Amino acid sequence: MLKRRGTLLILLSLLMAGGAAFVANEWVVARVMPGEAAEDDSAHVVAAAVPIPFATKVEDRHVKLVEMPEGLTPDGFFKTIEEVVGKVSTTKISRGEILVTERFRAHAAGSTLAALVDEHMRAVTVRVDDVVGVAGFLLPGNTVDVLASRKIPNQRAVTETILRNIKVLAVDQQATAEENEPVIVRAVTLEMLPKQAEALFRARTEGTIQLTLRNPMEPDYVSPPAPVPKKQVVRRPPAKRPPPSAEVTVIRGTTVGKAKTKT
Repeated sequence: MLKRRGTLLILLSLLMAGGAAFVANEWVVARVMPGEAAEDDSAHVVAAAVPIPFATKVEDRHVKLVEMPEGLTPDGFFKTIEEVVGKVSTTKISRGEILVTERFRAHAAGSTLAALVDEHMRAVTVRVDDVVGVAGFLLPGNTVDVLASRKIPNQRAVTETILRNIKVLAVDQQATAEENEPVIVRAVTLEMLPKQAEALFRARTEGTIQLTLRNPMEPDYVSPPAPVPKKQVVRRPPAKRPPPSAEVTVIRGTTVGKAKTKT
């Protein structure tokens, strides 16, 4: 009898302790973040579940949904995974980073590189070697200038810069820059206007081209105005003056006169 009563008291005390803990937990949750307020003040945003390389078509495995306070959400964020799946990333995105619309492009069909070409621009591929390709230091995202050389009959070769600040979209078949080590490539894909593409192919037909790597922080080059030629002043020799003549006084009787003599 005593054993039953002791067991019953132990079970009753455990139930009372569990009930007290449950009530205390609910009270703390209600005080810290009430249920209705938590739903109103938080938002679902899409974040990167894994690192997303540049020029990558987003799949379900790349992203996840996370909650964050609504006042801290960035502009242009994605609310659902379906909104971002199928788009192409225009920059490298780190794991856990919130995805925003300005870092992605719509991709309808074809290669992912086509989605990276800006509006009214064209992707042009040129064959290069280790010299033209700047010893393999060209990477997607770099900017270059294009120099053209041609020979003029009976004159020296002429070299001039025909294109400036041209973006590199890809090297060979790679549109991502996973490492900064130099790699010798055979082709470089550049982004340019149609008129610039015409100038590039005309230069290749007339002679050879060379790529020069630009500093990404350098502003676009503006050629200085041509110096105004100075007017040459023609000095005339001074006019020769006739030699001065000397006068002598001639007295003839009572007549006095003057006569000039040549010197």
